Amino acid sequence: MSEEKKTPKQEETKNFPKPKLWQALLVMALTIAIMAYVIFTVDEVHGPMFVGVCIAAIMALVIGFKWKDLEKMMLDGIFKALQSILILAIVGILVGVWIDGGIVPSMIYYGLKILSPGIFLPAVVIICSITSLATGTSWGTIASMGVAFLGIAHGMGLNPAITVGAILCGAYFGDKMSPLSDTTNLAPAMAGTDVMSHVKFMLLPTGITYAICLIFFTIMGLSGATGNADMSQAKALEDAIAGIFNVNPVLLLPPIIVIVAIAMKVPAIPGIALGIFSGGILGMLFQKDCNLGSLMAASYGGYSLEASTGLEAVDGLLERGGIDSMLFSISLTIIAMMFGGIMEGTGMMGVIVEQIKKIAKKPASLVAVTEFTCIFSNATMPEQYISIIIPGRMYAEEFDKMGLDPACLSNALESSGTVTSALVPWNTCGAYIKDTLGLGPWGAGGYGIYAIFNWLMPIMNVVLAYLGLTVADKDGVRLAKKKKKAA
Repeated sequence: MSEEKKTPKQEETKNFPKPKLWQALLVMALTIAIMAYVIFTVDEVHGPMFVGVCIAAIMALVIGFKWKDLEKMMLDGIFKALQSILILAIVGILVGVWIDGGIVPSMIYYGLKILSPGIFLPAVVIICSITSLATGTSWGTIASMGVAFLGIAHGMGLNPAITVGAILCGAYFGDKMSPLSDTTNLAPAMAGTDVMSHVKFMLLPTGITYAICLIFFTIMGLSGATGNADMSQAKALEDAIAGIFNVNPVLLLPPIIVIVAIAMKVPAIPGIALGIFSGGILGMLFQKDCNLGSLMAASYGGYSLEASTGLEAVDGLLERGGIDSMLFSISLTIIAMMFGGIMEGTGMMGVIVEQIKKIAKKPASLVAVTEFTCIFSNATMPEQYISIIIPGRMYAEEFDKMGLDPACLSNALESSGTVTSALVPWNTCGAYIKDTLGLGPWGAGGYGIYAIFNWLMPIMNVVLAYLGLTVADKDGVRLAKKKKKAA
């Protein structure tokens, strides 16, 4: 039998030089140090991220790669994030159109009517959970229900950082558990199991974490620890909204259309587009100042008030949206994926992970190492999907060698890669949240500490792994149960 002829791409890949561990670690250390210093001093991520790209590129050239190879790696990295970039732009249009059409203001107005400070936070968690479960998208939930709930929180005088923490708890719980979610399908695909087995395996660790979050936000709401709720401010917000917009229950239809469309497995982009068009049509029917020209302007530049309402919370809440508001995230995504493309394409990330894998001698430690790699990927190749794909590829064989159910791997990927992306300011998810809700994860007024679900989930999963509850053999029998039988 003749030897299979290699393609030029295969030959080129075969001839790539292999980086040394110290070279990869030096790139990572310098990049992380520069980013940490700049972010915590001037709160800027684009510049240090680009410096990281330069450091990675210089090291790759020193190793022996050619510039044309690096250019292709950067473009390949950007290509992997193109879907996220498209969604960012379209969500920007959605928010701008929904504000101009009175959809978001109506959601805020009626929310203020029915919600009280005591039940507000747990209600946010539950409603965002239901929305995200139905749609399979944390981003869509944040852009619709999240924006509305943050406006209601401003009206009640509640702490916005705690409110964003509650929004993220619900949004990421639904995104993690919904069979409609991209990540919920991607993780089992990388691990070699099916979606329903994956979701079933996640029930225990996710359910415990979610219950803890719900209890926390309920206590925070009932104790009044969210701040001094000023219902007179809520009334002022209601009056201001009613003075600018024609509030009507019919205007709640576009969010329902988006939820139903995605629940019926309409892809995210056309599903969001349905929300844009339905919001625009209803806006022109109900709002006297809403017309095709204002909608086009809002779709790019966001909604703009003709005159200040005199309430800073209202002005800040309504003057947002549009593609322009997403350019921060879009540009950051492009630069971040340039870095990620070089790190993956040159193998620098691979040599680091090869060393990490040597630590994993038992099933629980393998779960812990997998989660660490996912978190590390979220920080260094800052895109949620990449933090699932790369560790999934790297550890699938190790899980198989240990005789573990592939759902153990998919659970570890989802319990860390999906949720921790919101905690990294330069990750596409962290940048998106800041653009959409106006808060970053860390620093003064940051939501990070209150995003309990996002940082507790990986910890909970590792703890349960060491207890034998989130590791199982290929027959699906949990190790804790096997130990109990043996005893």
